[in-house]
Amino acid sequence: MVFAPSDRSRALQSTLKAFVAERILPNEAQWLARNHELNGHGNWRQWQLLPELQALKAEARAEGLWNLFLPDPELGAGLSTLEYAALAEIMGHSLLAPEVFNCNAPDTGNMEVLYHFGNEAQKARWLMPLLSSELRSVFCMTEPEVASSDATNMAATIERDGDELVLNGHKWWSTGLGHPDAGIAIFMGLCDPDAERHRRHAMVLVPLDTPGVTIERMLTACGDYDAPYGHGQVRFDQVRVPAGNLIKGWGEGFAIAQGRLGPGRIHHCMRCIGAAERSLDLMIERGQSRTAFGKPLLKLGGNLEKVAEARIAIDQARLLTLQAAWKIDKHGVRAAMTDIAAIKVVAPRVLQQVVEMAIQIHGGAGLCQDHPLMGFYAQARALRLADGPDEVHLASVAKLELKMRSRR
Repeated sequence: MVFAPSDRSRALQSTLKAFVAERILPNEAQWLARNHELNGHGNWRQWQLLPELQALKAEARAEGLWNLFLPDPELGAGLSTLEYAALAEIMGHSLLAPEVFNCNAPDTGNMEVLYHFGNEAQKARWLMPLLSSELRSVFCMTEPEVASSDATNMAATIERDGDELVLNGHKWWSTGLGHPDAGIAIFMGLCDPDAERHRRHAMVLVPLDTPGVTIERMLTACGDYDAPYGHGQVRFDQVRVPAGNLIKGWGEGFAIAQGRLGPGRIHHCMRCIGAAERSLDLMIERGQSRTAFGKPLLKLGGNLEKVAEARIAIDQARLLTLQAAWKIDKHGVRAAMTDIAAIKVVAPRVLQQVVEMAIQIHGGAGLCQDHPLMGFYAQARALRLADGPDEVHLASVAKLELKMRSRR
């Protein structure tokens, strides 16, 4: 395995790192505070976009730092999963950075679905506006009435009626639902209850202004609405869309999801590692600049050992994630299933561990808006549930390990 970056990736890393350091991080606290002033409430209909970030997007696009995640050299940067991983880590240093480069969830995953599985009409209508950031999207999978840790529990339905599809269901934690530019959702539901367990579901494109789509509320995550994106609860009541809005085919929902979540987990995990690196930087800076009981904070209470533990944990998580990315590129998502499940457990846990150390050494300041630490903490804690809880991924790793041993 060779994890050394290509010349193309190395050049983009240099440009991206400078952009984040010079144009985002110095303004981050001010912009986050301004965003909270504008959008720190649950009425998503009144949420506003920050004009400063919109202007920064234009600058990023002009510098070629746009759609870096997409492996297409014409529509994106044309990078492999491994090449993009290092860029995702750089973006992870800021809560705002992924959006600036049009590399934010859930849009990246939805764009990948359309790119890999959408037909030409779907790409023209939905993918192209997403790639230009004229439109934002939503992914509707999790449901409030079932244990969604087992995605086959999904109760939402998709039925054929002539040349239309009829959708019914109740979804929540649909990220991006509150965004002012949100216009399209990917709805996953049960289409064939008698089929094999993982061939019962399909994905359908649903414009959010379709009759029968009702956004009920936004949900707080760790007390914050995560505006202007928002994690919403939405009801689909006899929603009718053209049959041409079906993605790939009947019963293909889980196959699409597997393709969507493989590279997407690399993105999430590398952003976690970037956030952990910044948390460690902030921890060291604080520990060296503040004194108590006649010593720098860093030399009290075992804090030096915590720095060492953080460094070891971050580097281990990075290497495991890069290994998963390498396997995806070389052998496909299926060959990397153990690694993908493993990093989904490891990377958010490492971020949570490191950011808790950093919060502790900051004292009360670590809990407030003066630092990004609580935002990083919420990111870590949410990710330990977002694409399935830790327990599901641990079970997957164990199952695959036992299966491999049975073949020896």
